[in-house]
Amino acid sequence: MSAESVKHRVQWPVPPQDGYTVDDLFTLPDLPPHTELIDGSLVFVSPQRYFHFATIDLLVSGLRSTMPSDFKVAREMTVVLDRRNGPEPDICVVRKEALIDRRQTHFKAADVVLAVEVVSPDSESRDRDTKPHKYAAAGIPHFWLVEMAGQDDHPVVQVHERAESTGTYVLTGIYHNQVKVGVPYDIDIDLTAIDSL
Repeated sequence: MSAESVKHRVQWPVPPQDGYTVDDLFTLPDLPPHTELIDGSLVFVSPQRYFHFATIDLLVSGLRSTMPSDFKVAREMTVVLDRRNGPEPDICVVRKEALIDRRQTHFKAADVVLAVEVVSPDSESRDRDTKPHKYAAAGIPHFWLVEMAGQDDHPVVQVHERAESTGTYVLTGIYHNQVKVGVPYDIDIDLTAIDSL
């Protein structure tokens, strides 16, 4: 092995026997940005497409435009679901009192009223299956799944509500040009505005 290859060697953390915990997620040094914890495993995020970035900006702006004063919108913040799960939704709407200070790095699931995932090629299974299941099990009442669709690659938003009787999400609508819903508050977002971003 050459000195050059040894110099560029990456030292990956070795997981504990029972997997990582959220405490590890917040204290391990030098983790890449946006590292998530799913079932005790660290998940590293790949570089994102422009669609991902622009869609998040569009939705954050739209969510804030009609947001009541008792809520806050956050992007890419860890949500602690339990000891072994700390995913990072692309967007979440939280109760205002959940924001303690500007140094805060995470929210508790009980403080989140809406989690939003914008599907990326490297996270399709997690965004469509794993995370919604875990968000619902943790009691987060609303979930949006956003995908790129159509010939013009516009966002399509699938809106879900948690059914109390089953503890799972139920699809309540699919929105192609405009998201107009009354929960968790009155929201009206023009999805075609992505063309101006």
